[in-house]
Amino acid sequence: MSTYFFDHAATTPMHPDVLKTMIELMQGPGGNASSIHAYGRAAKGELSRARDLISAAIGCKPGELMFTSGGTESDNLALIGAAKAQRKRGRNHIITSAAEHHAVLHTCEWLAREEGFELTVLPVDQQGRNHAEQVKEAMRPDTALVSIMHGNNEVGTLQPIEAIGEVVHSGGALFHVDAVQAFGTTDYRLSELPVDFMSFSAHKINGPQGVGALYAAAGAPFEPLQQGGSQERKRRAGTENIPGIAGFARAVDICVNEMKNKQPFLDKLRKVWVELMIGELSSDEVIVNGDPENSLPHIVNISFIDAHTESMLMNLDMAGIMAASGSACTSGSLEKSHVLRAMGISPERLDTAVRFSFGLGNTLEELQQAAPIVAGIVRRIRS
Repeated sequence: MSTYFFDHAATTPMHPDVLKTMIELMQGPGGNASSIHAYGRAAKGELSRARDLISAAIGCKPGELMFTSGGTESDNLALIGAAKAQRKRGRNHIITSAAEHHAVLHTCEWLAREEGFELTVLPVDQQGRNHAEQVKEAMRPDTALVSIMHGNNEVGTLQPIEAIGEVVHSGGALFHVDAVQAFGTTDYRLSELPVDFMSFSAHKINGPQGVGALYAAAGAPFEPLQQGGSQERKRRAGTENIPGIAGFARAVDICVNEMKNKQPFLDKLRKVWVELMIGELSSDEVIVNGDPENSLPHIVNISFIDAHTESMLMNLDMAGIMAASGSACTSGSLEKSHVLRAMGISPERLDTAVRFSFGLGNTLEELQQAAPIVAGIVRRIRS
């Protein structure tokens, strides 16, 4: 049976060149980047090369980039570290969006529940968008931090982060952007953006799982969460994962070189998939959730009216088609999407939504083969 991996928003297959880079380091003598002997210096060299490459790719200074274990840690570091630093300056209010990833939402809720911060959760419109004017209205003199993601991981909607960042900075607050899903398809020049913190993850761009990064602008108030050694300029203690970080850097390097071709091809896959679904079924039965104009190129969320999500995913899996109901952090429990709830879509769309996401290895031929299989499953469930 053929299989089709249409769940790249959850994780991506590792690029062969990334794997090769990591294996070469893993088979080497090893070395702790904090050691002063030859092996330690070699590890430190790998760490510095990776930091230089990634910081150049996103347009920031090397010293503004710290390595983490992934997107969730990067979000936690930014939110908790910045919020606690800002509280010492008399700012105790946090703003975020109802459509954020749970790594942001749950962290903000924890800060409110356990640390006494006041939290404002902004609604989104039916396309999943926030607006700068909306953020401006929510800002207060004691607002410490605003966190709005760039590209939504469930519906693909892109947020106007530049306009929002300008509003945040005009109010004297810090701005955090979760760019985990947008990285790899978006060209960032962070030195030119009104952003203080930005989160990244390697496994969303054909790098290894368990490695990420956090951009922290020079001078942005921040308190480290972990106590220990002086790694990452005393901002994130713990021995660095050198093979993983080197693999992350190689994945970024590939992204930079391939982005001009990758982005339009992914966009074509997304649009062709919608056309195929409508062609196999009908426009009344296939509804795209999200913003069709301002969207990530590789994610499409479709409601197949009268075909329940749980039944769809079970049947798709049995047919060898990997898709999802939403965030990989919650889809295992088949909970209804908090993002779609926040968008206020109808129950019939909420209960029948499936996310397809594309990337390395997917082809137009694959989509043409899989489309009638998906359509057949929809018809079978409806009947």
